[in-house]
Amino acid sequence: MQKSKITLYIFIALVLGVIIGYIYNVHVIGDINSKISTADASVKNITARIITLKDTTTTGYKTLKAQKLAQVAISGTNNTIRDNKLEWYTIISDIFLRLIKMIIGPLVFTTLVVGVAKLGDIKSVGRIGSKTLLWFISASIISLIIGMIFVNLFQPGEIMHLPLPDSRLSTDIKPTGLSLKDFVGHVFPRSFFEAMTNNEMLQIVVFSLFFGVATAAIGEKGEIIIKAMDAFAQVILKVTSYVMVLAPLAVFGSITAVVAKQGLGIVSTYAAFIGEFYLSLVLLWLVIVFAGFIVLRKRIIALVNYVKDAMLVAFATSSSEAAYPKLLLELERFGCNNKIVSFVLPLGYSFNLDGSMMYMTFASLFLAQAYNIHLSFAQQITMLLVLMLTSKGVAGVPRASLVVLAVTIPAFNIPEAGIALLLGIDPLLDMGRSATNVLGNGIATAVVSKWEGELTEGDLFIDNEAA
Repeated sequence: MQKSKITLYIFIALVLGVIIGYIYNVHVIGDINSKISTADASVKNITARIITLKDTTTTGYKTLKAQKLAQVAISGTNNTIRDNKLEWYTIISDIFLRLIKMIIGPLVFTTLVVGVAKLGDIKSVGRIGSKTLLWFISASIISLIIGMIFVNLFQPGEIMHLPLPDSRLSTDIKPTGLSLKDFVGHVFPRSFFEAMTNNEMLQIVVFSLFFGVATAAIGEKGEIIIKAMDAFAQVILKVTSYVMVLAPLAVFGSITAVVAKQGLGIVSTYAAFIGEFYLSLVLLWLVIVFAGFIVLRKRIIALVNYVKDAMLVAFATSSSEAAYPKLLLELERFGCNNKIVSFVLPLGYSFNLDGSMMYMTFASLFLAQAYNIHLSFAQQITMLLVLMLTSKGVAGVPRASLVVLAVTIPAFNIPEAGIALLLGIDPLLDMGRSATNVLGNGIATAVVSKWEGELTEGDLFIDNEAA
């Protein structure tokens, strides 16, 4: 499928997904959504009443518990009915995401081993790694600061006047451990095959770095491994081209399911928050692109053109992981050396999540405003630093941004229950976060390639001639 056509098909899929999703929301599952909302509201009210009762042996307490269980059952039953009605749409996107997950582990391993081995020695790895981390840390700080500035400027938590969840209630978001032991366990694999099975990007990267350096260290004997890995990587990339044919269908299915479940009503309720968040994201895009322009000059426009399909896939599927194979291919087509791409990009997916970083600051301070909790400038800077550290330990964790929030906000006396305010719109926000993560990692890889003198013209002129 030609590049120009797949862009068109993905865009058409986005539009059709919104239209079909809206029709489904109104005419097919509207009543089901109403029953779920009513049942969930009842569960919250009953839970709040239960909390006030000190004696758990009374008839009133047992009655409330029975009523709560009945409402939970109603919500669960209707959720199942809704999921069944959307099953065909979610299956389409699930197939695509499963195929992508099938590819990512082998793709990261083979390309990173080849890339590191071609770098030649540990000094080269250290040099490129230090430049890469310098860019990542700078981008993370800028993303957090932009989020902090805009949420303080717009004050969405104050102006929206949302009904607040009881601060004593809990959410279903499980905070992840923050101890040094847990972090080390998350980074260093105890089994390469376990890391591959679970798609643990950081663990795959660590093993690949050791394997690549060792391959380069054994000299001529390692050439056989490099050639085999290179050939295997080419096979995986070919498989990727087959899988990407399904991207428009996956986009259609994913968008349809999201709009059908959430509806457009939630957009109007949270219009201020969603609009201000996406405006902040646009500014972040401009800052990232400008930073890339300083290094890449006019070629930054061509780079954005190359990665836009990967951004669209990430946006529609709410998964930057889904765009990884496409992004890797496009960066090499742009002219980035494959050894740089295969080294920088996996690290970026673990450490350079610009959109997620900005969202975490924006969301944390939004919740503080909603609960009328004043945080001084010093406290906000402290929160920024804490978010920067805690976010590095949850790469690959489902709903990672919400998990980091659940870990961080209690330290600043913000009720964890406030996260319930974000659950309904999180899928819509995740789209923008994912697309931003892809853009940030694409530009970071191109910049490091330029710094290393490994950026060529790619197939830019071939594309022009073909046009």
